[in-house]
Amino acid sequence: MKLTDKMDAPGLVTAEDGALLLLTASGAWGIRQGSTCEKLINQTASKLSHSVICVDLKAVSFLDTAGAWLLQRFQMEQAEQGREVKFIYEDERFDILLKEVDREDVDNPAEEHSGNSFVNYLEAVGEATRQLGRDTRDVLAMLGSLTAIITAAATHPSRLRPISIGVQFQRSCMGAVPIVCLMSFLIGGIIAQQGGFYLKQFGAEIFVVDLSGILVLREIGVILTAIMVAGRSGSAYTAELGSMKMQEEIDALQVTGLRVTEVLILPRLVALMIALPILVFLANIAALFGAGLTCWWYLGIVPHSFIAQLQAAVTVDTLMVGIVKAPFMALIIGLIACMEGMKVEGSSESLGRHTTVSVVKAIFMVIVVDGVFAVFFASIGF
Repeated sequence: MKLTDKMDAPGLVTAEDGALLLLTASGAWGIRQGSTCEKLINQTASKLSHSVICVDLKAVSFLDTAGAWLLQRFQMEQAEQGREVKFIYEDERFDILLKEVDREDVDNPAEEHSGNSFVNYLEAVGEATRQLGRDTRDVLAMLGSLTAIITAAATHPSRLRPISIGVQFQRSCMGAVPIVCLMSFLIGGIIAQQGGFYLKQFGAEIFVVDLSGILVLREIGVILTAIMVAGRSGSAYTAELGSMKMQEEIDALQVTGLRVTEVLILPRLVALMIALPILVFLANIAALFGAGLTCWWYLGIVPHSFIAQLQAAVTVDTLMVGIVKAPFMALIIGLIACMEGMKVEGSSESLGRHTTVSVVKAIFMVIVVDGVFAVFFASIGF
């Protein structure tokens, strides 16, 4: 194939041979001649009446995926009208191009959901199970890579990148303090009000302090904070890594010899594992403050009595039950967020989908981890 042939003007000649219609294509059928080729095909298609059409490509001097796609589209359109289109060629490269753009190999979404609904349900369950296995494998692979890096950092502390950790800590912790404290303050007030509404009927409104203190310190404070962090920082991690993946910045890092896990993922995880216990502590203070104000205003329990009853109801162990959960929840949130960010493909639709999936998975796993800890602490009587 000569280079000068690529600039030949495309042509399409029609010839009848009994019940067979022969279309002879010539010249260059490439992306530069795309508009001309499309006009030739449309003009020819409007005059067709034969049931069998042969397209001779022997005289075609150049063919790329654009030209092959036009020919393949012509074949599909005629097939929908009950006509059979055959291609005749000698160049093996034409065969590769035509098969590459063949749309018959693509699954038909309408066909995927047809048939027995129970079978479709089983198929969906099976695919979800496979996806769960792939996600578990990816998380374990990332966790193993992080473990190797942290082990190596024992001899080279600079590999932990303290500046990057500080930047991520400022974003995930200091930036989240206002919304976490506000939400916790409101939730604490709601718990006290609802508890007091029912306990007041039995003259046991003083036990609202016990209810609020134990519930906030053991469960509500850490769960509420982890969910807000998953929605705020987790989605941000996924969006940041996904955008870098779309813009091929991650590929550039790998080409320069840098490890993505060490440069991008480890600082975010370490910062989040440091930030979440601090946020949980602040959330507990804010929730108890909201509960104290509600008890004072709604139940007439003055602050001095509230603090005295709270000291009798809770201990340092009660506080530590919630604080101990925080690093593990932060690790789960960070791993899921980074994993989903690395899965993003080259489209904005993919970025939005993986960001949503990241938040949903993180919130689900936060609740699962909290349940595991609840069973564990109950089994050891803590």
